[in-house]
Amino acid sequence: MVKILIVEDDEKLARFVELELVHEGYEILKADNGRTGLEIAENGQVDLMLLDIMIPEINGLEVLRRIRKVSDLPVIMLTARDAVMDKVSGLDAGADDYVTKPFAIEELLARIRSALKRRRGSEKRDSEIISCGLLSLDKIRHKVMYDNTEIELTNREFMLLKILLENKNIVLSRDILMEKVCGYDFIGETNVIDVYIRYLRTKIDDIFKIKIISTIRGVGYVIKDE
Repeated sequence: MVKILIVEDDEKLARFVELELVHEGYEILKADNGRTGLEIAENGQVDLMLLDIMIPEINGLEVLRRIRKVSDLPVIMLTARDAVMDKVSGLDAGADDYVTKPFAIEELLARIRSALKRRRGSEKRDSEIISCGLLSLDKIRHKVMYDNTEIELTNREFMLLKILLENKNIVLSRDILMEKVCGYDFIGETNVIDVYIRYLRTKIDDIFKIKIISTIRGVGYVIKDE
């Protein structure tokens, strides 16, 4: 079942949209502020996000910018602001579409179907599963398995593992991994890649008694196809 996240602080509107989408067969998650919405989206458990701009804690545009650093999740901006520059800002930040309140629910449903269809079309063009030995990563289902056991990863852990698997036998520097996983303008701890490598090793190497990710001292990391 397709999961849709509604990030909207107008409780009545969020409930109205929720009921309509449930009626159409979608599973719904809701958040009434940007911080909670971002956390849910980054966990990689939803297929599409409806995102208002004017929400508490973290505004919608900033939520979108942060999501785009780690995910291509379809995002439809849902807002009362209809100025041309607001629409341009949303689309430039990576929104897939833009719906202005008040809107007809039929229009919103059509735009949701269109965004999901584009996502499926894009995914079909990409190779679905990449692997190394008994470890496999399913890009479309966002699932990592070792033999018959599923490994629960956060979105950034998933992205890092995906990049390493797509570049097997190629040593990737921390700077390259930082740009691909966190975005070129990421501001934070400089050892963030080392931290996520350690998380992956805890969840994969330590649990299954294997060595998937190798450290090349002074250079970076690599997954060797052995």
